[in-house]
Amino acid sequence: AVVGAGLGGSAAAYFLQQHFGPQVQLDVYEAAGVGGRLATVTVNKQQYESRGASIHALSLHMQDFVKILGLKHRREVAGKSAIFSGEHFVLEETDWYLLNLFRLWWHYGISFLRLQMWVEEVMEKFMRIYKYQAHGYAFSSLEELLRSLGGEAFVNMTQRSVAESLLEVGVTQRFVDDVIAAVLRSSYGQSVLVPAFAGAMSLAGAQGSTWAVEGGNKLVCSGLLKLTKANVISARVTGISLHSSEGRALYQVHYESTEGQGSAFYDLVVVTTPLHPSRSNFTFDNFDPPIADFPGAFQPSVTSVVHGYLNSSYFGFPDPKLFPFTSILTTDTPDLFFHAMDNICPVNISAAFRRKQPQEAAVWRVLSQQPLDKPQLKTLFRSYYSVQVTEWQTYPRYDAAKALPPIVLHENLFYLSGVEWVASSMEMIAVAAKNVALLAYNRWHQDLEKIDQKDLMHKVKTEL
Repeated sequence: AVVGAGLGGSAAAYFLQQHFGPQVQLDVYEAAGVGGRLATVTVNKQQYESRGASIHALSLHMQDFVKILGLKHRREVAGKSAIFSGEHFVLEETDWYLLNLFRLWWHYGISFLRLQMWVEEVMEKFMRIYKYQAHGYAFSSLEELLRSLGGEAFVNMTQRSVAESLLEVGVTQRFVDDVIAAVLRSSYGQSVLVPAFAGAMSLAGAQGSTWAVEGGNKLVCSGLLKLTKANVISARVTGISLHSSEGRALYQVHYESTEGQGSAFYDLVVVTTPLHPSRSNFTFDNFDPPIADFPGAFQPSVTSVVHGYLNSSYFGFPDPKLFPFTSILTTDTPDLFFHAMDNICPVNISAAFRRKQPQEAAVWRVLSQQPLDKPQLKTLFRSYYSVQVTEWQTYPRYDAAKALPPIVLHENLFYLSGVEWVASSMEMIAVAAKNVALLAYNRWHQDLEKIDQKDLMHKVKTEL
């Protein structure tokens, strides 16, 4: 059984079938809709991503899914970004790459180069995971996975803030306050106190090239489930109880659907929904020792998709025709009531598509911590036709001192969503899904040589 049909659940189902073979029987439980947080909203008969909008160019599992499913990359529509302090723009992007570099250097010295080198070093080590997974290696804890990629330094990066790490490598406080804060507010809705590893992943997405799936990123989830011929059960899982049969653990999954309550037995269960009291009322019965509670809270996050006319004068442009930006990030200023806003394109972009001019009514996605009230909407928009609000508890509230959640809850009972406490992105979830599938397979076949191996770089080289 796989609990949840978001990206984690659909990728776990796909990888489990890949390793155990087509004869494996897969039930996927989903209470809401397939796709989870990869959802779309409809404005004027067009669909727009409401969250989970862009994928990093180095996301190799996501690239594979798109290829396997015959999906396409969405056509890119160029646009410029700026960082707003509540009073003025502290940094503005131009059409000229060299001019952008010059402006960064002029404002911040070589801070942006130091940032780039730091992010590249982290990413280079992180990319080792694909080699390990291609050779069938798995990890039974998030700490072991991190250690295999970057030693204790990677584990420590989940315990200290991104601000501390960057200041240590010579990035200036001003650059952290202006640029790093703006990126983290737009991705996690949080401050520069998020842990360094989560921060590095978010910053890699901000400076690398990104892409999205034509037709909507959620098509990856429905496509993978269709491909695996998984049996999707429309029900909310309420708990899991342990039984044993012929010396093997047997798990009873209890659920509620429109037809009432039910349950079913499984050899192996992967939970991909967050097991935090604020997110799910999940019970574990008959486990000895009992499965402990999951500490930590989730960050409330609100997406407002607004179809309207931007109030450009709020940003210092009385003439809307002259407003040049399609994406506005914000610094950590107490008076600012939103984290970021961007003029978004539909999930289906035709060859004839053109972005709306700044003086025209466009579709904007505004990210904030609280729902926007009328005066706040009036501050950002001269007038608007519609507002669609989605409230989520999207990301963990990163608090640098927390221990990471376990992957193995019991013999053949695994937890995938804990990876979000390391960093939260589509690719991190796909990597975790592959790891859980390999771990389940290796444990089932007692292939302990493939779990938590030390000095993997050396092993993989000799295997080659």
